Amino acid sequence: MQYKDYYKVLGVARDASDEDIKRAYRKLARKYHPDVSKEANAEEQFKQVQEAYEALKPENRAKYDQLGSHWKEGQDFRPPPNWQGFGGGEDMGDFSDFFANIFGGGGQQHQRRGGGFRRGGFEQPGRDQHAKIGISLEEAYGGGPKNIQLQMGHETRTLKINIPAGITSGQQLRLAKQGGPGMGNAPAGDLYLEIEIQPHRIFTLQNKDIYLTLPIAPWEAVLGAKVAIPTLGGAVDMKIAPNSQAGQKLRLKGRGMPGKPAAGDQYVLLQIVVPSSSTPEQQALYEKLAGVSQFDPRKGIF
Repeated sequence: MQYKDYYKVLGVARDASDEDIKRAYRKLARKYHPDVSKEANAEEQFKQVQEAYEALKPENRAKYDQLGSHWKEGQDFRPPPNWQGFGGGEDMGDFSDFFANIFGGGGQQHQRRGGGFRRGGFEQPGRDQHAKIGISLEEAYGGGPKNIQLQMGHETRTLKINIPAGITSGQQLRLAKQGGPGMGNAPAGDLYLEIEIQPHRIFTLQNKDIYLTLPIAPWEAVLGAKVAIPTLGGAVDMKIAPNSQAGQKLRLKGRGMPGKPAAGDQYVLLQIVVPSSSTPEQQALYEKLAGVSQFDPRKGIF
């Protein structure tokens, strides 16, 4: 074969750094790749760029420079023993990483065009993909199977996932081989689903603990009461002690989110609510209470 000036093919000086050579290769590979280029001779140019980069890679460059110093344009190329050249079966990891970055690990045309990047065809595992899904607090608490739909590019995919009981926002579920397709016979990548628990109408989640604001009447606060408290695991009866105060926090142990080594707790915040209206009889009782009570809620404040 005729001598080829691979530095000239890549458009770099002979003393160019390895990084400059790689940068020039990436630029030209993007320009001439047959899958995206509109150049008339793109496929042939692309092969030459590949050959040039293979020869000028750090592990091969010294061989090329040594032999090239004795060549002139038009002389025959007589390679020394064990010189593999481009396409000789050497590892092409740099090419794999580069084309995975450009084309997202998808497509099969690289293998069909030009016989691939190494003997036996080019293989590149598919890229991992990431998505975020919203679930209800009840689904996070109880766990179990769930069907979801994801828009992946131009494709809508329906997947069945299993939600672990007690999962929290920010945790990820891994679906093996559900990511980007591999090239050749390489496996697909994985799909990682980040969980986002949606806001709840009455509950607030903090780590593994659940908070609930409980409205109570003034007489329940004064006299005490027994109230059915909603929890994610079902209603629980709880006693309100006499003379309870607004903002007081009561604890239901183990009624929060499931978890190890222990489940979270549920906290009940008392909120005293005054009736918006009252009958004459009720008004009379309030006036009687005001007349006999010595309670001053502002004592010591002013």
